[in-house]
Amino acid sequence: MCGIVGYIGDKEVTSVLIEGLSRLEYRGYDSAGIAVYDNNDLHVRKFKGRLNVLADHLKEETLTGVVGIGHTRWATHGEPSDRNAHPHTNVAGNIAVIHNGIIENYMKIKEWLVEEKGIEFKSDTDTEVIAHLIDCYYEGDLLEAVYKAIRRMEGAYAIGVICKEEPDKIVAVRKDSPLIVGLGEGENFIASDIPALLKYTRKMHLIENDEVVLLTKKEVKIFNDLGQQMDREVFNVTWDAEAAEKEGYEHFMIKEIHEQPKGVSETLLRRLDKEEKVTLDGIKLTKEDLDNINKVYIVACGTAYHAGLVGRYAIEKFAKIPVEVDVASEFRYRDPFVDDKTLFIAISQSGETLDTLAALREAKRKGARVLSVVNVVGSSVARESDDVFYTWAGPEIAVASTKAYTTQLVAMYLVALHMASVKGTITEEQYKEKVNELKTMPDKIQKILDNQTKIQHLADGQFNNEKVFFMGRGLDVHVAHEGSLKLKEISYINSFAIAAGELKHGTIALIEDGTLVVALATQDHLYDKMLSNIQEVRARGAFVVGVAKEGNKEIEKTADVVLYIPDTLDQLTPILSVIPLQLLSYYIAVARGCDVDKPKNLAKSVTVE
Repeated sequence: MCGIVGYIGDKEVTSVLIEGLSRLEYRGYDSAGIAVYDNNDLHVRKFKGRLNVLADHLKEETLTGVVGIGHTRWATHGEPSDRNAHPHTNVAGNIAVIHNGIIENYMKIKEWLVEEKGIEFKSDTDTEVIAHLIDCYYEGDLLEAVYKAIRRMEGAYAIGVICKEEPDKIVAVRKDSPLIVGLGEGENFIASDIPALLKYTRKMHLIENDEVVLLTKKEVKIFNDLGQQMDREVFNVTWDAEAAEKEGYEHFMIKEIHEQPKGVSETLLRRLDKEEKVTLDGIKLTKEDLDNINKVYIVACGTAYHAGLVGRYAIEKFAKIPVEVDVASEFRYRDPFVDDKTLFIAISQSGETLDTLAALREAKRKGARVLSVVNVVGSSVARESDDVFYTWAGPEIAVASTKAYTTQLVAMYLVALHMASVKGTITEEQYKEKVNELKTMPDKIQKILDNQTKIQHLADGQFNNEKVFFMGRGLDVHVAHEGSLKLKEISYINSFAIAAGELKHGTIALIEDGTLVVALATQDHLYDKMLSNIQEVRARGAFVVGVAKEGNKEIEKTADVVLYIPDTLDQLTPILSVIPLQLLSYYIAVARGCDVDKPKNLAKSVTVE
């Protein structure tokens, strides 16, 4: 969640840190700060609020140092405030630390520091214990002191440390939280994500778990947890930094909604060979492998979890293998039945989602084969998987995920079709029908986007409605959950989603005059039943927005407004039906004056439990 940037070289460090942190604002944060070595001392500046608060204060003074660390904090321990913002220092102020993650045993360490060392804490954070702990072990060698400190620390963390007595170095550590190193000429960098550094370098080292890094302006050394130096190949970033710019759109979210035709096309076409057969590149799922699999687990969080629900349907429908879908944070703690006959599929946009990563490791420990669906090349989930299916959504900056979801859906359909083809559970005719229909999705998405004015007008009339729920049947239920999540996370409306057949089991009691109900009716075999459900809520005063396939005009007799999607196979409707829900959520949030790209309390990459 938190953003980390560090620099050592010859450039004026303050501008480098602010620029890097600005590229990480999508991660979600409530305060920002920097520590800079200048004029033989460490200078710490940190403030509650957006990054521009820090930047404005820095304009009023001159810090000309060339070594420093910067941080955007998402509060976990202690309220958002100046004193709880990072960096944190030891008592003498000669050691500064930034930290992403949670130190689980910080209270035990804090009690020891207070009772045995007499240290008075300045903040409520778990991070401050790191600075004091390093200080306790510091005897002139910062690297050695950091090693001794982390051996006492439990939890997940990426940290960056600088020291007044050793101003020619930065020490960084990674344990379960993302960390990369940028390589320059006479300068080097650390960051929690690639976009922070693309203005300065495309050459990166991807730091592995339990590794410690020593940076000077001339070199980078990577050590394992035993202190042994590690060799590491240079990872060259190929995507364009301009892809992370708004390009004239008001928000990243609406830009990314409009990038979905391209993302879906890229994800699909990169996986089809000349005969238009699904190829999974380096993923080897032979018939023997699949015959050995008796169960598939799909594990993810949030939007990726909703994509997994559709993935379950596709795999069971096409490949005839039983599938269970679980929220990663629950999977970790319920001792699921997983063995060497299990295929574990992890879905994550960032590839750094901590709960998903921990669930993956648990499944792997029990012998499962791990296939991951991720968007970020070289991410932790990707590196720790046996097989990787990369979506080609491109950088997704807005906190509310849109194009990652639709590309994840395409990925799951392709995996399911490949498995079905290899197992022989689908005919060649059925296979071609679905692949050919998938190829039409980019144009059909574009058609919905080209007619978004109606959705914008609908949002203008409903943005003050505080009672909203989504409903559907079959696959539409899963899309309803994703639509509800989009609305609540960016507009702060307390929406929820249900299976329409559950209406009479409690939910219908909430319907009253003016309640906004978004009813998905895209499944032909369930269409008439959905019309009945719409009549039930309309009879109790609901304002109903229907979502249906073009040609199914009967819904106009029961719904107040109908948003149509191009006709397609029932099994593939989620790729299309989610688009009007994304647009509706976006325009409602804009009408309410919400910070669409950076909704309160949320972060793009959830790297803590």
